[in-house]
Amino acid sequence: MMKMVTAIIKPFKLDDVREALSEIGVQGVTVTEVKGFGRQKGHTELYRGAEYVVDFLPKVKIDIATSDDLLDQVIEAISKAAMTGKIGDGKIFVTPLEQAIRIRTGETGVEAI
Repeated sequence: MMKMVTAIIKPFKLDDVREALSEIGVQGVTVTEVKGFGRQKGHTELYRGAEYVVDFLPKVKIDIATSDDLLDQVIEAISKAAMTGKIGDGKIFVTPLEQAIRIRTGETGVEAI
């Protein structure tokens, strides 16, 4: 019935992803600035002549509650808009969403998202 789509992307791709989601009719998106690493394992930087490893890289986490019938379009929109073809493009996770409630109206389920 409903899914929660969580995407971790490069920060500079946020506007492209938001626009792509808007084009397919997604209205509600939650964005969080996060840090993390995957296979990329961070990188080395030089600071005042000393080399040090930056373990956690800045990323953006996007959460989208969606109906099952929009799920494939949401995944495709994020994938296309977030891809640079370089390491660290991110990941998309899909989990079941049991319930959604719009606080203002009391609407539940798909109507609430």
